[in-house]
Amino acid sequence: MPKIETFQDLVLEPRKDGQEMWRWLYTELRSAIIDGRLKSGARLPSTRNLAAQYGLARGTVVAAFQQLQAEGFVSSEVSAGTFVIPAPGWEMTSPTKQRSSRQAISRATIAKRTQSLLKTTFFLPASHSIGKAFRGYEPAIDLFPVDLWARIAARVYRKAPRSLYGQGDAGGYPPLRRAIAEYVGHSRGVRCSAEQIIVTSGAQQALDLLARVLLDPGDEVWMEDPGYPGASQAFQNAGASVIPIPIDGDGIDVARAIKSSPAAHVVYVTPANQFPLGTVMSAERRVELLSWAARAGAWIIEDEYDAEYRYSGKPIASLHSLDRSGSVIYVGTFTKMLFNALRIGFIVVPERLVEGFRITRSFIDRHAPTLDQAVLTEFINEGHFGRHVRKMRQVYSDRSQLLAEEANRRLSGLLDVEHAQSGMRTVAWIKTSVTEMVLTQRAEQLGLEVVPMSKYVRKYEQKPALTLGFAGCNASEIKRGVSVLEAVLSR
Repeated sequence: MPKIETFQDLVLEPRKDGQEMWRWLYTELRSAIIDGRLKSGARLPSTRNLAAQYGLARGTVVAAFQQLQAEGFVSSEVSAGTFVIPAPGWEMTSPTKQRSSRQAISRATIAKRTQSLLKTTFFLPASHSIGKAFRGYEPAIDLFPVDLWARIAARVYRKAPRSLYGQGDAGGYPPLRRAIAEYVGHSRGVRCSAEQIIVTSGAQQALDLLARVLLDPGDEVWMEDPGYPGASQAFQNAGASVIPIPIDGDGIDVARAIKSSPAAHVVYVTPANQFPLGTVMSAERRVELLSWAARAGAWIIEDEYDAEYRYSGKPIASLHSLDRSGSVIYVGTFTKMLFNALRIGFIVVPERLVEGFRITRSFIDRHAPTLDQAVLTEFINEGHFGRHVRKMRQVYSDRSQLLAEEANRRLSGLLDVEHAQSGMRTVAWIKTSVTEMVLTQRAEQLGLEVVPMSKYVRKYEQKPALTLGFAGCNASEIKRGVSVLEAVLSR
């Protein structure tokens, strides 16, 4: 676009509906300066003449000039007039110039670790609906007592002291930490004080926080393979070297891990319900892992994302309950227990690490939302949380049973769907020649959400399979999902 020689040559775009007059004039003049249509040093008409030229109130022009001057685009001199401030670099900021000139494109880049993260991150999109087959990360939101939660929230917001609207505790809302300590002590055998609880914005932030506090660049981390991608991504982003360790019927192969990486600094495990295979770590492996960690001075991160949901017998005792050396750090979340949007998780850390975690937690985002924590505290202390978990345990058991029965009836010889004994998802082994990716794509085209097993594999390949979530799907949606899978596989 050529530079104008006189202001009279300048063409201003029409004003948009609802746009204030002064802002329209300011925007047009500013764009002309940045684009180079108004040359550096050019003299603008007087406010009176410009107002007359465009049929504006003089005050409108004055307001536009004042904003341009405040932002450094023009300068005004008494008796001399208003001039465009000389700035040879204005044209470099012009969107028009950037599109037309390759030299105008910035050569700045993002960090290499972020580039790696963009290639590997398992990204969860925002939910525009609930209860879709076979979404694996969603609890039964349709059965959550929303009205009860709303009444508790209204009461908390109405009666909360003004201090709760101020700066929160980096470790978490103290009454919630006490409630969590009591809950994990009674339910999971985790012996801890309220001071050892660090409240996080979900389990994913907990893993990021653990990586920041425990790992130096180059430290080796044992990672279950297949395993949870969010954990390996958090460790890699901290500069750690992730060592894949295979899973068998007893859980992580500790002997093989020691042989391949004896100097590992951190181990990440899901012992009660291995993600995604559903394996339970045997007692022998638990003792073997704890003994090695005590000798090696290594940390064990125990992620119990849905350990409460076991459908035969009592929930498996936590690894933390067997630890006598203080090597185990326990991670839990209320997201899988209640609803995704809550975003409240927690870590149980050894006493000697409390201060380090509190400081690092404060550095990340100060603290979790205090009022949400207060609502959750009342929900727990009044007994609603325990009742909801017990109810969901039965609901999820029924849904798991229904999925297995429907799959056995309609998908026999095509897809071998395991009857989950715990958790919110199960594994479906592919029995035909169709590949994981083709089956996944076809299922998605017909409105299902399934994940191929290969998404969770780093090194040790598994037989072709899909992971199917059932917790958030009602009976009719489970039947629809199986029907769609039958149609896809039959075709």
